[in-house]
Amino acid sequence: MSSSPHIQSFFDPATNTISYLVADPASRQAAIIDPVLDYDPASGRISTCSAQRILDAARADDLQLAYILETHAHADHLSAADWLRQQTAAPVAIGEHIRQVQEIFGDLFHLQDLTADAGDFDLLLQDGQILPLGTLQIEVLHTPGHTPACVSYQMGDVVFVGDTLFMPDYGTARADFPGGDARRLYRSIQRLLALPPSTRLFLCHDYTGSQRDRHLWETTVASQREENVHVRTGISEQAFVALREQRDAGLAAPALLLPSIQVNIRAGRLPPAEANGTRYLKIPLRLSAGN
Repeated sequence: MSSSPHIQSFFDPATNTISYLVADPASRQAAIIDPVLDYDPASGRISTCSAQRILDAARADDLQLAYILETHAHADHLSAADWLRQQTAAPVAIGEHIRQVQEIFGDLFHLQDLTADAGDFDLLLQDGQILPLGTLQIEVLHTPGHTPACVSYQMGDVVFVGDTLFMPDYGTARADFPGGDARRLYRSIQRLLALPPSTRLFLCHDYTGSQRDRHLWETTVASQREENVHVRTGISEQAFVALREQRDAGLAAPALLLPSIQVNIRAGRLPPAEANGTRYLKIPLRLSAGN
């Protein structure tokens, strides 16, 4: 493995999401990780301002975009992966277990246009698979638990962990989505924490709390081992599962869960336009007993 990648971070305050532009300094090949499509749920208006910022940064540095990488099918923001693919022809990649997520939510939303065999994605990645990025290599780590399809991307001493871990003062991802599992999440985290202590971990989200007033998204394996409030060294699998399941039972669904999932399991592809030329997102209704 040669030098570490050059990393530019892009924070989206509307969804507390961090997207990344990761480049090999030697070859100027690059990847975008977890790009955000701007969406206003009150008006239904969509824009590409956030994704354009990343694209502008790549062009300013004369980078050649090789991949658009998703760590999982996000439930809290819409993905800009398909729009970026249209602008650059770069392939969109995600973990191969996205098929399981598509089966669950494709039925829920009755998505008749959902392409068979996860065909909206160009690359379905296996655990341990290596993607070349110039003189660097991207290793795919299957880290399920938050969702069945979660993957992390390791490049030398850097790992992009998606929603698996948060900053140590905030803990870990929830595991109560369909197909999620707190026990598998714990084991995925232990895989990450077995990496060398100096390994840098880059997160997909950050939420400030009572202890700090600014957003952070880079930490280390050592910091997580020592300080993570949910899963630091000494916390057993049984204790973590009990804590995670208790916390998850009291959490509300993410505000953008329903619009996000039906777009993101299509690799960011928006629903097809109907006869009147308008695209529509679906909101399943669950009627209470007696209604």
